[in-house]
Amino acid sequence: MADEKKRLKGQDLLNSIEAHYMKDKITSFQVGDALEVGVRISEGDKTRVQLFTGTCIARKGSGNRETFTVRRIVQGEGVERIFPLHSPNVESIQVVRQGRVRRAKLNYLRDRTGRSSRVKEDQRTRTEEA
Repeated sequence: MADEKKRLKGQDLLNSIEAHYMKDKITSFQVGDALEVGVRISEGDKTRVQLFTGTCIARKGSGNRETFTVRRIVQGEGVERIFPLHSPNVESIQVVRQGRVRRAKLNYLRDRTGRSSRVKEDQRTRTEEA
């Protein structure tokens, strides 16, 4: 692999290094889906998994730098977290409910509260992506 890195230059070299750190299996989800994200939390010498449940309002980037934003309402206050998709601290992503939206980014949900902030459920069966 050392000979391979010498021959690669620029973006090709960067892509080959990043490919090593990418996760093999990722749950397919889209913007608008209700997700449960298992986040690894370390407290002192102990580690545990904490679930963050909410609606995916954005996905951006590609490759190793891809991130997604999950929003939920806690005690009447909106809480958003941005997760790197290939982070070792993101242990699991589970789709709780598939949402039907017509936007790539759901930033308009930030201004809404109560029932108006809900996303319609997608009753159609979605084809599995690779």
